[in-house]
Amino acid sequence: MSKEVFLTPEEEQEIVTAITMAEKETSGEIRVHIENTSSIAAYDRALIVFEELKMHETELKNGVLIYLAVADKAFAICGDKGINDLVPTDFWDTTKEAMLFHFKNGNFKEGLIEGIQKAGSQLKSYFPWQKEDTNELSNEISKGE
Repeated sequence: MSKEVFLTPEEEQEIVTAITMAEKETSGEIRVHIENTSSIAAYDRALIVFEELKMHETELKNGVLIYLAVADKAFAICGDKGINDLVPTDFWDTTKEAMLFHFKNGNFKEGLIEGIQKAGSQLKSYFPWQKEDTNELSNEISKGE
């Protein structure tokens, strides 16, 4: 399955909307990155993409990246130091399991939205929105090869 048909434009917009809604409650930043394949493990690639998207430059180190390699059927979630130091130790694993439940049934949009909502909930708990907060990173889905 190529990345072009992985999500319809309408589904992509629903995901961007979910990111926007989650970020209204927090100073944290959530990104989704989709590419077809990677020559390295999903988590290792996610860390590289995290830096390429400048997610490590957020003021409070509270960025979260959901990374997918479509053809590899692999995905990873990584958070910056600010959020990683605060969430429960199994948080990313339980979030991945919830997403995987949807993915196994071919419901990729629903899985991504659930992951975004779970990450947003944790970010809201630890990094609530403040009136001086700005959206530091794009909410658009980024794509690789």
